[in-house]
Amino acid sequence: MSKYSIDEFINQTKQDERENEYFELETPRILEVNLLDQVWAKAGSMISYVGNIKFEREKVLEHGVGKMFKKAFTGEGSSLMKATGRGQLYLADQGKKITIFDLQNEAITVNGNDLLAFEPGIDWDIHLMKKVAGMLSGGLFNVTLNGTGKVAITSHYEPLTLLVEPGKPVITDPNATVAWSGHLKPEFRTDISYRTLLGRGSGESFQMEFSGEGFVIVQPFEEISSSGTQS
Repeated sequence: MSKYSIDEFINQTKQDERENEYFELETPRILEVNLLDQVWAKAGSMISYVGNIKFEREKVLEHGVGKMFKKAFTGEGSSLMKATGRGQLYLADQGKKITIFDLQNEAITVNGNDLLAFEPGIDWDIHLMKKVAGMLSGGLFNVTLNGTGKVAITSHYEPLTLLVEPGKPVITDPNATVAWSGHLKPEFRTDISYRTLLGRGSGESFQMEFSGEGFVIVQPFEEISSSGTQS
């Protein structure tokens, strides 16, 4: 058989039916969810499914008035959908690389644009960083997820994890910051002297500073928020 035949292409790229974890990386950029009940996923991330699965957009009061008023999931690119049923669900987001975390009574905070999917048993809350709403297009919001279960996040290209140690803070570009330890609380630094070299035309350059002990995940790409202008 030719290595370029259609049959060989199918053999090399077909789904692996032997794997049956709740979340599986079908490829580095496609997440397979072996759905038995329901899952929360980024709206618009479904690329295919097999089985009996129903999709619903997040309702205004789905998660309570408190989360609604945080205005986090207002943009098309950062709203949630609920998939319910049984079958294999395939998710992707603009060809970004996918990373799965199996939380064991742990917490992780994820940039809102980089959250792909999570199990319904995971507790989560939204945080809008109002201090930078005027600096970044659309501001910057993140989601803190905690508990036990799987979470899938995305990054442009290969992510890098930086360790935060006491007395050794880690400074990152907000647009390149993907996720961090759930207990870390970033502060924002503004350095006017670098404004001609850094930033996205905001008139100021600013960075996120992580202090304490934990980790920060960054990507080699500056991602602009898709959630629209926040106030």
